[in-house]
Order: sequence, then structure tokens, then C-alpha cells
Amino acid sequence: MKSSVEREQILNTLNYYEFDVLVIGGGITGAGIALDAATRGMSVALVEMQDFAAGTSSRSTKLVHGGLRYLKQLDVKVVAEVGKERELVYENAVHVTEPMWMLLPFHKKGTFGKLSTSAGLRIYDFLAGVKKEERRHMLSPEETSQKEPLVKTKDLLGGGYYVEYRTDDARLTIEIIKKAIEKGAVCLNYARARSFMYNDQNKVIGAEVVDTINNKRINIHAKKVVNATGPWVDGVRALDSIENKKKLKLTKGVHIVLDQDVFPLRQAIYFDTPDKRMVFAIPRNGKAYIGTTDTFFEGNIKNPVATHKDVDYLLDAIHYMFPQVQVSKEHVESTWAGVRPLIYEEGKDPSEISRKDEIWQSEAGLFTIAGGKLTGYRKMAETIVDKISKQLGEEKYGPCVTKHLTLSGGDLGGSNQFEAFIAMKEQIAPSYGLTREEGRRLAKFYGTNVDKVFQYAHILGTVPSNLPLSLLAQIYYAVHDEMTYSPVDFLVRRTGMLYFQIDQFKLYKDDVLKVMKQLLNYTEEETASLQKQLDICLVDATLSESGDIL
Repeated sequence: MKSSVEREQILNTLNYYEFDVLVIGGGITGAGIALDAATRGMSVALVEMQDFAAGTSSRSTKLVHGGLRYLKQLDVKVVAEVGKERELVYENAVHVTEPMWMLLPFHKKGTFGKLSTSAGLRIYDFLAGVKKEERRHMLSPEETSQKEPLVKTKDLLGGGYYVEYRTDDARLTIEIIKKAIEKGAVCLNYARARSFMYNDQNKVIGAEVVDTINNKRINIHAKKVVNATGPWVDGVRALDSIENKKKLKLTKGVHIVLDQDVFPLRQAIYFDTPDKRMVFAIPRNGKAYIGTTDTFFEGNIKNPVATHKDVDYLLDAIHYMFPQVQVSKEHVESTWAGVRPLIYEEGKDPSEISRKDEIWQSEAGLFTIAGGKLTGYRKMAETIVDKISKQLGEEKYGPCVTKHLTLSGGDLGGSNQFEAFIAMKEQIAPSYGLTREEGRRLAKFYGTNVDKVFQYAHILGTVPSNLPLSLLAQIYYAVHDEMTYSPVDFLVRRTGMLYFQIDQFKLYKDDVLKVMKQLLNYTEEETASLQKQLDICLVDATLSESGDIL
């Protein structure tokens, strides 16, 4: 992947070349489209006004899941399609996705009963093409309690036990972007599409784009333009024209993170709330995260935050399902909030609106894609690139090849090779100045890209620093190989430290800024601005005395 140090070169390439496809939006949907198009032989440009995955694609429940909840809404097609995609996402990126067993307890008068759970999971297994060893089991009340002793035993009728896939949504998006660049796409973050350009026939032929770091303006010419901006879809459409009655309805989802010392969750759980919604509680590296809320949202799309009401809702949900767990706001270590762009359906509550994706094209030729789920990103990309290929003359381009295309870092020869790969890297880590434990952690995190991180560690071993060598190597890799511009990019989206290692975030954030200032030559003004970003980021994610933000 290109380096943040090479921005000027990337801007010049974007400015002076006509592309087959310009994708606006660097979340998982736009990244998937860029990868699909590039692997078919199209020339591709992608611009993102913030950092890659800064919007919805770093603020999800971090699951590549089949959407069991959508069976309740009879969205059979959604369940079948995204269910089958789960294993593809896993096999193509085993270092950012892993299977885990999920427990669905059911109680008297709950959302799911014994028969409906058993039937629902059986249909789910069938529709999603679940492999034999991962098919559902039905558990007795005693077996359910053995799996997770914290689940309330009053009125417990049993549980369903099935497999979902946990992921790092931001890193998944970054690995797709890196693969797209490897295949020839030209991608740039912090580049905002300001307006569209048209030819004499009033057809879209590109966009004027502003580099938000240095305010440089460029014109990107393209034969086809795709609006894949998630919650910003309607705003970008409005730069062209909005000709149909379809519009987005934004909903906000909030998650909270607790230490497992106060919420010793052993098992991922999908459970009822008092108002009959369903939320997840998922253990992760010594923490447990719980979510999501689902409420209509009309606030700041760029920076949605958890409110006291959101957090109270999730704490109440914990107390309802896990009555032994005594947690309060003081125990909440961090939070995140994301905005989902759903296609509006009159009269429906947020949880009832379908997550299906839709594609439409304006009179001027602008493609827009909206809705959809993280899990379905590859199939969504295939659908829209098929349409683009047809309009450009499909004889020029091959079919979709992403079904079995490993993402950046995933070239391991399949998931069954991953443990052996990690063990090998753990063994050689000390020769690069790292501990075996650091080597194991980095290999699991970066997959086959870990060799570059090891090389940075080897080079930096004699450099004086307040930071651990492993973290310093990660910063260098993030800047030089993952187009990381700011400390927030690194600490939130490249590592997830803000959410799952909040103490380390607080400890290292200022030194991370110093190192990145040296690498990227920030001006004093930029440094002050980025320091403020870090401070705001911490306030937004943690308990705060200001306003309604935690």
C-alpha cells in the first residue's frame, strides 16, 4: 500500500489520469467495489473524505454474521446471501476474522422460544450453507448455564448454540483497500469530493476533489462514478440530483466496553433486552463489549457519540440478562457509536427496517449504492461492478474473481495453516528484537504482512523511544504501508487501542504523536490540531463530565 509520505505523488496521479471508475467513499462498501473493479482489469480511483473506515465501517458490532435476526423479518434472501459470505470473508482474511460459538438463551415469554429457536437455527444453517461441524446445537437449561453461568436462570428454557464470526471491521476494510492498491487501484484518504464534472451531454465524467490536509484541489476524470459514502449518500447524491423517492434513514448503534474483571463473560451471547430487542455481549482480549442500540439519528454524522441514555439502555440490558453482574457507568471503560444508512420504509421502527442494499443510477449516470451489511460487502461490490462492466463494454473485462481472493495479509494457504504460521513467527520474533509473545500477537494481527513489521522492529531496535519496540514498529508500518496520517487513525482504526486498551491509549497517545510528527513533518499548527483530535477522541469514548457525552 502507498505511504502517507507519498500523498503528493498520489494526488498527481489522480489529477492527470482518466480512470474507468471513480469510487467516492472509503468504507467497506467502496473498498470492496475498488477491489472488484481493479481485479477485473479496470483502472480505479477511490477517494475518502476522512480516514479509510472512519465512518460506519469502524463502528459496527465487529461481527461477520449471517443475520439470524432477519429471519424474524422474513428477509430470507438477506440471510441466505450474507450467511454464505461469512466463510468466504473468513477464509480470505483469517488474520482479521475468526469463528466463535454464539449462545442464544431463551426464556419464558422471550423473543425466541424453544421451537422457534430450533427451527430458526436449522433454517439458518440450511440457508447459509453452514458446514457440518459448525451447525447448531440445542441446549437444555443446565447445558446453557454451563456454557455461561452468568445468564439468568429464572424462566430459562434452554439455548441455541451456533457459530458466528468475529472481526475487526476497520482492519478488514484496510486490508481490502491494500489489496485493491496491490491490484492497481489508486486510493487516497482525506480527499473530499466537492462537486461533479459533466460533459456536454450532461453526463457525470468525474469529480472535483479537495485534499483536506493541504487544501489542494484536483479534478479526477472517470468514465463511471460510484457514490458509496454510507451515511453521506444523500448529501453526495444532492451534488448531482435526487430523482427517486428513495432516501436514507439513519439509525445509531452504540456499544460499551467493560473489563472482564467486572463482567467475567466466558461466552459470546445474543440475548433479549427488556423491550424485546436483541443485543450481543462478546468477550475480546480480556474485555467484553455489549451492543448495539438501534435508534433513529439526526445528529452529527461525522462524530456520533454515546449518550447517557444509550449507555443506561445497555447497562439495563446487562442487568436484565445477567442479574449477578453489578456494573454501573463507572465501570464503562470506553464506548463507540456508529450510524447505519438504511433505506427508509414508512412506518417502521429502526430494528424493523431491512438491511438489504440497493443500487440506482441518476440521469447523469451517477451510481449510488446504499444499505447493506458489512458481511455482504463482496457480493454488493460484485453486483454494482457487473453493471459498470456492462455499460463500459463487458467484453473488455473479466468476471468477478473476489470469491476466493485472499486479502492483504491473508496469503496463508487457508485457515488450517494459520496456527502453524503464528507459531513459526512467534519462534523467530526474538531475532528481530521482539519477545515471542509480541511476535505471536503481531502475526495474528497482521497475517503475512507481519514480516514488514518485524523488519521495522529490527531497524528501529537501536532507536531511543518511550514506546515499546513492537508499538514503534506498528507506527512505522501504519505510516509507510497503510496510509496513516494522524495518531487517531493509528490508535483507533489501525489498532483499536482506544476501545480495547484504553489505559495504553492514555499512556502512549502523546508519544505516538511525537513519532508521527517526525515521520510526517507536521507543522506546529497541524500538531496542535492533532493533539486536540486525540483529546476529543478520548472524551467522546470515555466517561466525561461535559454535555451528554460519556
